[in-house]
Amino acid sequence: MQALAPELPLHQRRRLPTSQELDGIPWLRQLQPAEYERAVSNITVGDAVPGDFVCRVGRPATYWFGVVEGLLKMSTDSAHGHTVTFTGVPPGGWFGEGTVLKREAYRYNMQPLRKSVVAGLPVDTFHWLLDHSIAFNRFIMNQLNERLAQFIAAREIDRLNDPDVRVARSLAALFNPVLYPGVGEVLRITQQELGYLVGLSRQRVNEALAVLEAQGAIQVEYGGLRILDLAALRTSGTVAKAAAR
Repeated sequence: MQALAPELPLHQRRRLPTSQELDGIPWLRQLQPAEYERAVSNITVGDAVPGDFVCRVGRPATYWFGVVEGLLKMSTDSAHGHTVTFTGVPPGGWFGEGTVLKREAYRYNMQPLRKSVVAGLPVDTFHWLLDHSIAFNRFIMNQLNERLAQFIAAREIDRLNDPDVRVARSLAALFNPVLYPGVGEVLRITQQELGYLVGLSRQRVNEALAVLEAQGAIQVEYGGLRILDLAALRTSGTVAKAAAR
């Protein structure tokens, strides 16, 4: 059973980041000293738990968020009351730059699937960095470009009928080294959490992982998955699809 969020909302439980948590923010290392100091002096973190909302549909964007530890899911509710999950965000991933750029309201919910540490950079500081840092601009452009490719791939995944291929492609997205540099070769995720992200039962995810492990694409470890062949995950189902034509 998932833990309930504390009575105080997440934004009222903010604190200063530790030096180790700052080390887990990839774009900070690309900044010049003055830019770095400006960013670090404005970053706060929160210890989020299942039941918390990092951001909610319709709320104005006040922060640009990133995952230092844990795992978040991006979702929304359909007109029929069903939850539609877009993607997961593992460690090292920052999200919502498009919304922050336009100072718009969020069009999705972000919630932790487990206890997570989430960092936030205020919108005004985000725009200050855009105005003063070439390196930050390059990072954001790379993010937007990679994010576009990710969501195009996500639309394709949604149309796949083969559960094994759905799991493979979804895992490949979570191992994206540009969007999620904190993951490395091992993704800390449970089969239940992966099921939430893919839209399958834990039992069916278990079967898919067994197939992928037998193919040599992944190795199931205690508390997570080790990537062995990222290219195979990304192209899973392609050969069968071409043969069916």
